[in-house]
Amino acid sequence: MGKTRLEAFSDGVIAIIITIMVLELRAPHGADWTALRAVVPSLLWYVLSFVFLGIYWNNHHHLLQATERINGAVLWANLHLLFWLSLVPFVTSWMGENHNTPVPTALYGGVMLMCAIAFTILVRVLLAAQRGHSSRLAAAIGSDRKAMISLGLYAAAIPLAFVRPAISDVLLVTVALIWFVPDSRIESRLQAAEQEPAR
Repeated sequence: MGKTRLEAFSDGVIAIIITIMVLELRAPHGADWTALRAVVPSLLWYVLSFVFLGIYWNNHHHLLQATERINGAVLWANLHLLFWLSLVPFVTSWMGENHNTPVPTALYGGVMLMCAIAFTILVRVLLAAQRGHSSRLAAAIGSDRKAMISLGLYAAAIPLAFVRPAISDVLLVTVALIWFVPDSRIESRLQAAEQEPAR
């Protein structure tokens, strides 16, 4: 089964999610800097969520770049990831309107945790689909420590939101910073593999 339609569909869904998210931003009531100050929290949470969506889009692209074969299980795992990503505009909007409060912060962290779990499941299902075929994906992913650290930080951010939401905010921003530099493992190892026959 080819992967072109999966890539195109996923790109389209993520683009729609970003569009919905930006449409949730409300213009300030007024024409001075004081009026703008009221929407700063919404803008900041929009930026963080945009970064997260960009990270998932980037890593999804690299993941499929190293994949040679997909099956039905991969399609469902990919839909599972897109489902959780589609909830990002909702939690972003709620956080923007109720920043520094426990429940919205915990729910934002929960959705981010589920996105990370869904991406991990997609990776595992893709690896299983490559059995008997190319092992480039397994070699490129390696131990995936960054993913495990991210899962731990997301999981910690949820209960800490009820202790002090600002701590959860710091943990969420930390995950974004960890992944902000694109994960080049897959790309660099694919390039190395392509150069080997020429040696």
